[in-house]
Amino acid sequence: MTVSSTGPAPTKVPMGSGAINLFRKGSGRTVVVLHAAGGAGAWNPYLERLSEHFDVIAPDHPGFGLSDELPEIGSVPQLVPHYLDLLEKLDVDRFDLVGASFGGWVAAELAGSVPERIEHLVLMAPAGLHVPDAPPADLFTMSPPQIVRALFYDSAIADAALSVPPTPEAAEQAARDAKAFERFARDPFLHDPELPGRLPRITAPTLVLAAEVDSIIPRAHSDAYAAAIAGAELRVAAQCGHALYQERPGYVADLVIGFLGGTAR
Repeated sequence: MTVSSTGPAPTKVPMGSGAINLFRKGSGRTVVVLHAAGGAGAWNPYLERLSEHFDVIAPDHPGFGLSDELPEIGSVPQLVPHYLDLLEKLDVDRFDLVGASFGGWVAAELAGSVPERIEHLVLMAPAGLHVPDAPPADLFTMSPPQIVRALFYDSAIADAALSVPPTPEAAEQAARDAKAFERFARDPFLHDPELPGRLPRITAPTLVLAAEVDSIIPRAHSDAYAAAIAGAELRVAAQCGHALYQERPGYVADLVIGFLGGTAR
């Protein structure tokens, strides 16, 4: 994804044994945006579009992007108090919450733990549930080119991404992100057995946004989230693969903006 030249400077916030990185831009209602396993450490067109309507806070998970590893946090459920501490440092009480894929899993954990603080919830192709008949792709055995091709609906986007060799810095960052993802998601594989019991606690208006074709987290996972959260709206993002906000950033941002109560283009 192209990094926006109008993006905010990264901000480091001391947390635990180190510091985490976040980006913040915009005004109005606060929207906390939790990234997928890839794409951390940079502002992007999707975040830029959201920031035209809201006060966007986009942190990098521990070990991802520009954040320190924080080895004391060893599981996705342990990210809940981490993010609550971060929001306290930022003086944020109630907020809208948007998460994609791995970030959708983290968002669901947060929303199920502190439902009274979440104004609206958006889960985009979320991981985090065990759906026996529709297992996620085994990202830990796939090659990087296989993963790239599985992410997109439009094969031309994957071809373009694979045609440009990564810089040494980008390759190093990708390896670091993959290591952090494995730490949080390998065992148990891409789910929290306790999460289904917390989903009925979610009271915020919720949008579950599924990809039209998802080769990473099958559509059945979005269906399961929508069924478990009272009143949740399930929508399908047309002509999108799993990398929703990377494949069609403006379109996906407008779907989110419309649901959160902004004015989409």
